[in-house]
Amino acid sequence: MIDIHSHILPNIDDGSRSIEETFNLIREAKNVGFDAIVSTSHYMEGYYETNVPEREVWVKAIYENLQAKNIDINLFLGNEIYMSENIIKLLEDRKASTINDTSYVLFELPLNAEPLNLYDLIYEMQQYKLVPILAHPERYSFVQREPELVYDLVEKGVLMQANYGSIIGQYGKKAQMIVKKFFEGNMIHLLGSDVHRQNTIYPKIPQILSELNELIGEEKLKELTTINPNLVIHNKRIDVETPHIMKLSLKEKMMIAKDDALGKVKSVLKNKKK
Repeated sequence: MIDIHSHILPNIDDGSRSIEETFNLIREAKNVGFDAIVSTSHYMEGYYETNVPEREVWVKAIYENLQAKNIDINLFLGNEIYMSENIIKLLEDRKASTINDTSYVLFELPLNAEPLNLYDLIYEMQQYKLVPILAHPERYSFVQREPELVYDLVEKGVLMQANYGSIIGQYGKKAQMIVKKFFEGNMIHLLGSDVHRQNTIYPKIPQILSELNELIGEEKLKELTTINPNLVIHNKRIDVETPHIMKLSLKEKMMIAKDDALGKVKSVLKNKKK
């Protein structure tokens, strides 16, 4: 298996906090069956701006250390790029990077508000022959309310990367419900851990794989965990199955609305305490 989304480099973003934690994370990944990890540190203008050369040095040094310790796992460089109008320039200036210097770009959106220029950004990337991969679509609140947006993006050539943790409710019931809808609708193309801390997601991977095997079957599971990530790393084309819209039932819509309302109440009460 290949972990296509991780935050394992130390003190680069909100992921690993030390070189010791980095090696612990890699050991955890190896122990549950990962043969390779793509380091996709956040690149967010004004917050996380470690450039490509510096991250390349980290990846090379860590890999050489792993080889010396006979830990057989491959490391690749990438980024999780926060949506920006400057994304092409960031890539050209080697501030941010595609996955393993391929045409595939992992990007993320604001969690709680759909950006107005989303389609413009996607169009621009595609004009430069890049293949956009949207990180964890199931986690965005606006997607949870209108999952048809993901269907539309897939139709326009955007690949979707779901987080392993979403399957077991790590990001809440809404994300858990929506990601299962996406699986049913052929709208997930890659899986990633999005790991930030040791003793969090990697130890749960066997349980998650078991649940996924029941949900989508062994063949599809291999496609999302191994075959497609390998195609990305080697800059090969992914053949995407035709997606189909999975409509939310009235009960599911009510659950989301209730949860949103509860969240607003909690936010108001929290602000009053300050």
